[in-house]
Amino acid sequence: MPNPIPEISQIALPNGNTYNIKDANARERISALESFTTYLGVTTTQLENGSTANPIMINGTATTAQSGNIVLYGNKEFIFDGTHWNEFGDLSSLGTFAYANSGSGSITPAGSVSQPTFTGTATESTGTYKPKGSITVSTGSGTANYTPAGSVSQPSFTGTAFNSTGTYLPEGKVAVSVGSGTPNYTPDGNCTGTAVELNTTSVYSITDVGSLASCTMPEYSVQNEVLTITSGSYTQGTLPTKGSKQTVATGVKKITQPTFTGTGVELISTFTGTSKSVSVSGTPTGTVSKPSFTGTGVELKGTFNGTEETISVSGTPSGTVSKPTFSGTAGSVTVTPNPVE
Repeated sequence: MPNPIPEISQIALPNGNTYNIKDANARERISALESFTTYLGVTTTQLENGSTANPIMINGTATTAQSGNIVLYGNKEFIFDGTHWNEFGDLSSLGTFAYANSGSGSITPAGSVSQPTFTGTATESTGTYKPKGSITVSTGSGTANYTPAGSVSQPSFTGTAFNSTGTYLPEGKVAVSVGSGTPNYTPDGNCTGTAVELNTTSVYSITDVGSLASCTMPEYSVQNEVLTITSGSYTQGTLPTKGSKQTVATGVKKITQPTFTGTGVELISTFTGTSKSVSVSGTPTGTVSKPSFTGTGVELKGTFNGTEETISVSGTPSGTVSKPTFSGTAGSVTVTPNPVE
């Protein structure tokens, strides 16, 4: 079962004072209900929540309403607070029986249904069919449609033989030497002229970072429908302590690119190895003859032989069914709901 929601009827402030909480709207409605005098009836004067019409028409008579009087207008209930009409009920969802003590109607509670009959035209159908038999296969002298046996010629390959001979260097070594031609490699040297110029500014160091302010929040509690608020606290912090002035860099103002100086030389690489010969022979390409099939064809014929039998079907495939009728004794029923108090 969920915990109940706490309710507040008073508030206690940190200065020690306690105050009651006032609901003006609720007091106004309670006052109107407590001053109830009588139910006037159904009015034909148009009313809505907040209307100030007075007097109003009740059964064709102008009637002056007093504080606490209750009336019905359409499906809505109104109570008069002395100045305004306040809607407090809506009977729109109630049905017809909400305004009646009884109702009646007629029913046919029991009876019988006549037996339907079918009327149609008889029909009969007779025919023959061959339900079973055998198929005889024989050879004829017409166009051949089946070759039961024969032979396939042996294919042959025809190509041109070749023989290729050459030499290659399977292994050896690379020798590197220094030549006197155009230099293509600088093995060493030195850089000169590098310089960086910075942008600077002056800042002060901090010898003590100080302290932050601190505070405690007020506390709230509810007991016996009294909201109690306790005051919080606040402690002031301290500022940082400034130290001596310092010069620091804020960025690079100018960079002088360095110059590289070195002596270039020409490097020459030479591969030295022993040649060997290799010979390849064979028949790499050619054609394969297309095989052919040779056989003697014959004509195959199939003949179905069976015995005819007779089948007969009779019945009434279509027609009409008579519509049944219901016969019963009429009666009446009376419904009496509980009247609305």
